[in-house]
Amino acid sequence: MIKLNGKERKVSPGTTVEQMLLAEGFTLQRIAVERNGEILPKAEYASVVTADGDIFEVVNFVGGG
Repeated sequence: MIKLNGKERKVSPGTTVEQMLLAEGFTLQRIAVERNGEILPKAEYASVVTADGDIFEVVNFVGGG
C-alpha cells in the first residue's frame, strides 16, 4: 500500500513510478513527483519501483497567461 496525494492506493509488486502515474491518469510531461519527501527526477520514473509505505505527492503544472 502506498499513499498518493494523501490517499491510500494499492499497487502490485514491481510497479514502477511511471506505471503507477499512468494508471492514475497523470500526463508525465506536466508533473513533478515527490517520493518520501524528496523530488524524484523524471529520468527515474521508469526505473524506480514503488515500495510498500511510499508516500508520493504529485503536482500538476498548469499553463496559462
